[in-house]
Amino acid sequence: MMRLNLVLLLGVLLSALYLVNVQYESRHLYSELDRARAQAHKLDVEKERLLVEKRAQATSARVEQLAKSRLQMRAANPAITTYVSYTPDAVDATTESAARRNPQTNGRVQ
Repeated sequence: MMRLNLVLLLGVLLSALYLVNVQYESRHLYSELDRARAQAHKLDVEKERLLVEKRAQATSARVEQLAKSRLQMRAANPAITTYVSYTPDAVDATTESAARRNPQTNGRVQ
């Protein structure tokens, strides 16, 4: 009977130690999960901030201002606009003179 009591006591002690170990791991994993959720929230906030900043950078007024300052572009107006008109005769004459200069452009070699 004494052996049985010792075996049962040993079993109870081992199960108690195992239970303590499982609870410790559970608390540790829960704290890691909580930290990961906090990090995910921070990343979501940062993502939203960056999206707002991206939208602000892409406004048409800002793009126009950058085009004027960095690229020295200006708005088109009739005074500086060159108009091109299409005339079929001019195109034919241009292609004929190009074909005489380079016969391969016409699709055949002379």
